[in-house]
Amino acid sequence: MSRMAEIQRKTKETDICVTLELDGTGKSKIATGIGFFDHMLEGFSRHGFFDLTCQVQGDLHVDGHHTVEDTGIVLGQAIAKALGDKKGICRYGSLMLPMDDALVLCAVDLCGRPFFNFDCTFPTARVGELDTQLVREFFYAVSYSGGMNLHMKLLDGMNTHHMIEAMFKAFARALDQAVSMDPRNTGVLSTKGSL
Repeated sequence: MSRMAEIQRKTKETDICVTLELDGTGKSKIATGIGFFDHMLEGFSRHGFFDLTCQVQGDLHVDGHHTVEDTGIVLGQAIAKALGDKKGICRYGSLMLPMDDALVLCAVDLCGRPFFNFDCTFPTARVGELDTQLVREFFYAVSYSGGMNLHMKLLDGMNTHHMIEAMFKAFARALDQAVSMDPRNTGVLSTKGSL
């Protein structure tokens, strides 16, 4: 059974269409209008083996905030929709990921209860056209619209590009673990009987 979702969301600030295939090969087609953000979403797709298309028209003449945050909202909704009733999934995923000077810890629980913990500070205000404050906004939006616990901790790093890229890759690998199917699990991984 295909675990795929397409979500469209249009507001006065953004017009977004995302398609996500959880059991993909890492193919992506990304256009958000923010080059470094595109690069991060391409890395998320590749390292999580998710097939992802993301087409965004945002009010970049204002700044990148609405584009990045709303993309997180739509991606979180796509993850939740593609998971369906969550029967058979591993539910949890975590990874400590190095990228040169940067070291990031990411943990995910697809429990249906959103919670977000982000322990990261960046030495620079921008990478390319991306305001680094928006990294937190993106992951917060994903966690809440996707109904997941998401913890992200920067353990080390000097280069902001490396730090942010390590975060997106660590999230991809942790999410890939969490959405993976466990043949031992014939229902949902919860004593309550539902997630």
